[in-house]
Amino acid sequence: MKIKITVGFLILLVFVCSSSAQTKISGTNQCGKPDPQHVVPVAGMANHSLSVAQLKCTWTKPMEIAGVQTKDGVSTASDDNTGNMARSRGYHVTTMSNGDTFRVSYGSTATLKDGAVQSQKGAWTFLSGSGKLKGVKGGGTFNCAAAGDAISCEVEGEYTLPK
Repeated sequence: MKIKITVGFLILLVFVCSSSAQTKISGTNQCGKPDPQHVVPVAGMANHSLSVAQLKCTWTKPMEIAGVQTKDGVSTASDDNTGNMARSRGYHVTTMSNGDTFRVSYGSTATLKDGAVQSQKGAWTFLSGSGKLKGVKGGGTFNCAAAGDAISCEVEGEYTLPK
């Protein structure tokens, strides 16, 4: 009896571990200049402003999720800018090559020069998905660098989809 319970428990453990295994993903996302962008200085505080911006992005090295590649997207963020540093919080919506979408939230810190992002790093989490990506869970990190007027971000993470 004890052996059957142990074997049954091990089989259940293997099933649970395999059904919740996360799949690794990575890709490169390039975003253009913010449009629109609104910057409001903080009164009485030199070199301090708050801003909101939206950027159109293209996956130059697509990620593949559920057999479908990322295509393009839009990031919308609010920033707290102090001198040459910024803290950002935002949302990104990616459209896949088949038209499905996924949404993530993210937070980051950035180094600025003359108000333009020079480098940025942060973490992101899936919020939702459509079509084949419905019920997507997971998240990851990103590291960005200036690329002319654009910013290029190396994105990596993991995801799971419901069975």
